[in-house]
Amino acid sequence: MRYQMVIFDWDGTLVDSEARIVACMQAGARDVGCPALSRDSIRDIIGLGLPEAIARLYPWLGSDQAEALRQRYSGHFVSADQVPTAFFPGVETGIARLRGAEQLKLAVATGKSRRGLDRALASTGSRDWFHASRTADETCSKPDPRMLRELLAELGVEPGAALMVGDTEYDMQMARTLGMDRLAVTYGVHSRERLAACEPIHTATCFAEVIDWLHADADSVGSGVMETGVCDE
Repeated sequence: MRYQMVIFDWDGTLVDSEARIVACMQAGARDVGCPALSRDSIRDIIGLGLPEAIARLYPWLGSDQAEALRQRYSGHFVSADQVPTAFFPGVETGIARLRGAEQLKLAVATGKSRRGLDRALASTGSRDWFHASRTADETCSKPDPRMLRELLAELGVEPGAALMVGDTEYDMQMARTLGMDRLAVTYGVHSRERLAACEPIHTATCFAEVIDWLHADADSVGSGVMETGVCDE
């Protein structure tokens, strides 16, 4: 395998959490007297840290109102999270394959809070899958590349030996800033066209394709145009 480290986004890349995030943001907004925005508007901010997401959705809110919305969203999400969010098809078997690769480090870089990610890792039984993780509230929100820099430093890997896998332009932008290879997935929240603007090395339509691409011979995938045909419609 060409990489020493693969870094995954969480929401929209590993777990199918879009509907839950949208519903909780809409409910939180109604709680504090804000308009409940459309699904498409809320999908756009998935991947950002929660304060940054609220500021983008409701730029007119004062700090007290924004904090009230943050708390109400978090309350709704914690309540909904009593039922763990499902992994996308192929994630559990795919990560198991990667964990069998000698000397490969796996990590998570997410817009979630540390409390939220730890809760998700515990409820899904995936805590031991990853060697390291970073969340937006303990570093900087995407697309700032600080969380990637910290993960690389912690695990002793150079940017050229790592790959970022994500479903948003925020994932792609932070990796691009560091000159890191990036693989985009189209089953999450941002469109293929939007992801393509960040020049990913490959674009996958399902998680199984991500894993097959990673295991393919480097000469076969160097152009970034390999088609695996492994995804069910």
